[in-house]
Amino acid sequence: MPEDPKGHNDSKEKSFADLFESYTTSTTSRSEDTRVGDKVKGEIISIGRESVFVDTGGKIDGVVDKEELLDENGELPFREGDILELYVVSRNEHEIRLSKAISGIGGLSLLWEAFERGIPVEGKVKGPCKGGCNVEIMHRRAFCPIGQMDLHFVDNVHDYVGNTYQFLITQFEEGGKNIVVSRREHLNRELDKGREKFLEGLIIGAELEGRVTRLLPYGAFVELFPGIEGMVHLSELSWSRLEKPDEFLHVGDSVNVKVVGVEQGEGPAQIKISLSIKQLTGDPWDTVQEQFHEGDRAIGKVTRCADFGAFVEIGPGIEGMVHISEMSYLKRVLKPEDIVHPGETVSVVIKEIDPERRRISLSMKDAEGDPWVDVEGKYHVGQAVEGIVERKEQFGYFVTLEPGVTGLLPKSNFERSDNATSIEKLRTGDTILVVVEQINTGERKITLSPGDSRYEESWRSYKKDTGQRLGSLGDKLQQAFRLKKENERRND
Repeated sequence: MPEDPKGHNDSKEKSFADLFESYTTSTTSRSEDTRVGDKVKGEIISIGRESVFVDTGGKIDGVVDKEELLDENGELPFREGDILELYVVSRNEHEIRLSKAISGIGGLSLLWEAFERGIPVEGKVKGPCKGGCNVEIMHRRAFCPIGQMDLHFVDNVHDYVGNTYQFLITQFEEGGKNIVVSRREHLNRELDKGREKFLEGLIIGAELEGRVTRLLPYGAFVELFPGIEGMVHLSELSWSRLEKPDEFLHVGDSVNVKVVGVEQGEGPAQIKISLSIKQLTGDPWDTVQEQFHEGDRAIGKVTRCADFGAFVEIGPGIEGMVHISEMSYLKRVLKPEDIVHPGETVSVVIKEIDPERRRISLSMKDAEGDPWVDVEGKYHVGQAVEGIVERKEQFGYFVTLEPGVTGLLPKSNFERSDNATSIEKLRTGDTILVVVEQINTGERKITLSPGDSRYEESWRSYKKDTGQRLGSLGDKLQQAFRLKKENERRND
């Protein structure tokens, strides 16, 4: 038998009616369950010119003023489909008004409910009073202690007068006659939410911007988010060697950092965040052979001294070593501090680069120039030269002819001299006239003989021909020769 079409349609209509009634009952029930003061979570279904419409899960949609959701730049940071968490501030059979906080005109019951349920209320700071500020909330007077006006210390409460903020009611007594509010607690609660979200997205390798809050001998603390700090160890501040963080940073500086470690601290809410500044840039040793070459001259800063030499930074994070034997042609160096001290700027020549061992050999004396290069052009055997006694040894005297060029006056050479007694009385730093006896540039040796009266005339002739002047030391030497002659004549 064919199926009754009428009966079939009745069945479909009945089924549809049941479903519609079920949906209506469900949504109506959910809408009716929503009360003023409730916190609801809903999806943005439409964005109008002045209002944003939110699905509250019932037949009646929620509406929030668009202006209330704008960010600090006056832009709406939300799109259709985003989820919002708001409070119900009023409702009727046509709409549910939503807000980030309770505001406007309302009864004491609404304020009591905000107090009981920790719902933010909107208040305007009217003026200062003893210990804090008077705040108008829903046309009622409330009191905010000065220490509860902000997260930081409030130096001038007048800066807040006339402004509207969100507060939490912390005391509700005497039937609403004594209402105490706190903006600080509300800000902390909002920050807690922000901190949780920040920490959820925190991963090793993330690059962030922060502000330096503290400097300690072992590193710097950087605030990444209000209430969340990470630490940059001294060794992670710079590729350059640092003794103290304040050589590189100052409190208040804005810095870019890289997260290199995240670990749970002792408490459930504590977390240790390790940061690095230097890892945002590449290791300078990876490109050292592109920056520097053997034979190059460079300017560097002495970073530290050791018994065997001094370390010099010739580029950020690139340290080389000047061995004590490479410090000077001009004087005998017994310890690096005789020539340089940490912090000084020096000129060097790069002698060798070993990138694998991260070592660079440097020379300061090559940067100054070798005075022995043209010794044979300046001096010749038989030449009378004025020098200074550098030091006296049992076998003879070392005499400096010019900076970096020292000759030896053997004791055997001046013992048979007419001036032996006078020479023996000389002290370190005294001037002496000597004669070049032998030159060996390969071994950097010059042998000298005493310049007695036989060479005085030749010395005078040399000065006249070359135009050389002895200066004060030469004048003293000439005066000594004259006195010697006068004494010889008197004795005769």
